[in-house]
Amino acid sequence: MPDPTPVIEIRNLHKAYGSLEVLKGVHVTAHRGDVVSLIGSSGSGKSTLLRCCNLLEDSQQGEILFKGEPVQWRGENHARRPADPKQVLRIRTNLSMVFQQFNLWAHMTILQNVMEAPLTVLGRDRATVEAAARGYLDKVGIGDKCDAFPAQLSGGQQQRAAIARGLCMEPEALLFDEPTSALDPELEQEVVKVIKDLAAEGRTMIIVTHDMKMAHDVSDHVVFLHQGLIEEEGPPETLFGAPKSERLQGFLKSTTHA
Repeated sequence: MPDPTPVIEIRNLHKAYGSLEVLKGVHVTAHRGDVVSLIGSSGSGKSTLLRCCNLLEDSQQGEILFKGEPVQWRGENHARRPADPKQVLRIRTNLSMVFQQFNLWAHMTILQNVMEAPLTVLGRDRATVEAAARGYLDKVGIGDKCDAFPAQLSGGQQQRAAIARGLCMEPEALLFDEPTSALDPELEQEVVKVIKDLAAEGRTMIIVTHDMKMAHDVSDHVVFLHQGLIEEEGPPETLFGAPKSERLQGFLKSTTHA
């Protein structure tokens, strides 16, 4: 029987920067094998929600649970911080984040980039990590670029290297923050193909994206955020095929290219 405990569960999450409320009580759940896409206009809170999920940002209220284990907090409101650094490290290493801007080390080869975190953070054996890293680079279609440096790769190849780096941590889930928005349309498709392949494998993923076609094709569940709240959510067929709220209808019209 599959484990009914969600990999990631966010309950009533609030996040503000000073007096600016970015998230106003958001609930998101991802079970094992779920692909959840977060969509919405710029400033709706999508990326902030993802960064709070990975504890890169501190939230002021609400709960974040990883495999049923709640994050421990100390302090309240703007003084609230995670209480246990070991818990934060454990959660972060199990939620690999893929950023919009790749964030590869310029002075390291692609293979070294992919190997770095499992070696330094997890303390794994070098030969085992290298074999895994080469395997993941093959998986994302750039196994021949192991000895190249990031500057020698296209944007699409760099993003695929960043995905391989995330996979090499053997995480429980992958978090994607606008993984294709810095890419030209042709290069974007290389990355979309990799994400579709990962979805087909049953990997747990939360994806912040502006690409409505990808969100439709890969997601089990889509969440439309508007001004820090969930305006509408559901399976992609319903959300894209028969949106109920006027705001979502307007958003989808604005993203449809003639």
